[in-house]
Amino acid sequence: MSSWRRDSLRASSSEPLPVVIIGNGPSGICLSYLLSGHIPYVKPGAIHPNPLLQRKLTEAPGVSILDQDLDYLSEGLEGRSQSPVALLFDTLLRPDTDIGGSMDSVLSWKQQKERAIPHLVLGRNLPGGAWHSIEGSMVTLSQGQWMSLPDLQVKDWMRKKCRGLRNSRATAGDIAHYYRDYVTKKGLSHNFVSGAVVTAVEQAKSDHGSPEAQAPSPLFQVKGYVTAKDHSRQSFSLWARNVVLATGTFDSPAWLGIPGETLPFVHHELSALEAALRAGTVNPNSDPVLIVGAGLSAADAVLFARHYNIQVIHAFRRSVHDPGLVFNQLPKMLYPEYHKVHQMMRDQSILSPSPYQGYRSLPEHRPLLFKEDHQAVFQDPQGGQQLFGVSMVLVLIGSHPNLSYLPRAGADLAIDPDKPLSPKRNPIDVDPFTYESANQEGLYALGPLAGDNFVRFVQGGALAAASSLLRKETRKPP
Repeated sequence: MSSWRRDSLRASSSEPLPVVIIGNGPSGICLSYLLSGHIPYVKPGAIHPNPLLQRKLTEAPGVSILDQDLDYLSEGLEGRSQSPVALLFDTLLRPDTDIGGSMDSVLSWKQQKERAIPHLVLGRNLPGGAWHSIEGSMVTLSQGQWMSLPDLQVKDWMRKKCRGLRNSRATAGDIAHYYRDYVTKKGLSHNFVSGAVVTAVEQAKSDHGSPEAQAPSPLFQVKGYVTAKDHSRQSFSLWARNVVLATGTFDSPAWLGIPGETLPFVHHELSALEAALRAGTVNPNSDPVLIVGAGLSAADAVLFARHYNIQVIHAFRRSVHDPGLVFNQLPKMLYPEYHKVHQMMRDQSILSPSPYQGYRSLPEHRPLLFKEDHQAVFQDPQGGQQLFGVSMVLVLIGSHPNLSYLPRAGADLAIDPDKPLSPKRNPIDVDPFTYESANQEGLYALGPLAGDNFVRFVQGGALAAASSLLRKETRKPP
């Protein structure tokens, strides 16, 4: 750990940092890159294919994107995100990607160290966040080029590693390695602290003793600990003028809330199946593995089990024809393996002859109970009960962000504070052009916490936050 980071993490440190970022996944990495003085400009002579945006870009030649009016630039843009700044940054980085093109970015990057803002990025894992927890051979949902961070294309990085994209997509292991490598190659490592667990973020009181106690803007105290290689814990307490929440949604798997869900053979992460396979507790001769869920994580589990000839019972509450199923929203050409799972779900059920050996589908079945003797009880579509013997259970029905370090676990920050915070249904309420909380000055949220659920679009939130933070620090362009 560098001396700068060590000094910043001293338990007694009261000198406030301008920014503390909680979470070291793609959102946190991208924001760190921007706050480290990497400033985006439009390339001289670049022509954007969107004529309206092109006209706007020519109105301020030589002015960085961070110093322009993001509301004005993003007005009128359309695409696959609800965030206007996400659409803006995406189309600047990948101008024609939605029509299958491969046009180069219209941005160039200049390092202006005088504009860098001191900051720390705190993460539980290595840089890349939850990507290091995903089974490495899994293929990413998004195209490989959409996983790229600014100024280092995934395809170029993989070419240097003598690897290639599979059907335009990369493996989770490759992406995790890419994000970790990005931090090193871009000279950001001194800003990152791995193994850091944040336990509390509190707005400082006026008498907290900090040198800026009387400042009109709020200060935050960030508390937690860092786990060392010898598993010892070093506590820290930081003051920060701004805190950015970028922890994603993979912290807390969702539970069914039914009896027996705490039994030792019931799990909520795909890694449990990998561990059982390695330990030999699950094999092709075992009772079936029960997989509950109809999303991509459940599909990944089905694919993983099928690869090792493990018998599967796949249960989900929706109809296979429900238009809300994620499989119905994915192009077949890009995602053949997921459409194969959907076909298996659709073509066969437990009550009909199986065209897929070792796979049984239970559409519109609701789990009621898991019993100690490895029996799973379901309610079928007709209201009757079905009993199945299983070797283990994987409940893969989504996940929730863990914001236990915030007052009321962040509920007061959500769009509807009376409902649970949910990235898809009730995210943190942020200003769409700064990503600052609508309810707490100095607190920002990026990525899924703010409703941006794909790496391709989380970078727009980082751009918006960086622009806002640069203005706050009154750093003017040279």
